[in-house]
Amino acid sequence: MIVDGGSCANVTSTRVVDKLGLSTISHTKPYKLQWLSEGAEIIVNKQVLMNFSIGKYKDEVLCNVGPMEAINVLLGRPWQFDRKVFHDGFTNKLAFDFHGHKVILKSLSPKEVHEDQILMKKKEGE
Repeated sequence: MIVDGGSCANVTSTRVVDKLGLSTISHTKPYKLQWLSEGAEIIVNKQVLMNFSIGKYKDEVLCNVGPMEAINVLLGRPWQFDRKVFHDGFTNKLAFDFHGHKVILKSLSPKEVHEDQILMKKKEGE
């Protein structure tokens, strides 16, 4: 999962939707994207209500659905705005209140990312 303040949308990959058997709905305002694939434009015309958890934090977010390879879920400015997220650029932590509880999310270190990638590749090989 990536949180990106530069993204104008919350997006999840078609792979996640297919693997989890999630039901999609038609996007009320379909649009074209080019940054998700090399060369061709992609029409984003589906959305899904995505449930997720990070530790004790559980939430749901309406995501556009698109064919992404690098990540499975991208939380953009809509999620950050809805949750009134504060991003501390020095510590790279995100903080917000959710249902009366203070939530602090911290990024993985480069070492943790590397270890996570190794684990994911191992699981894919099994």
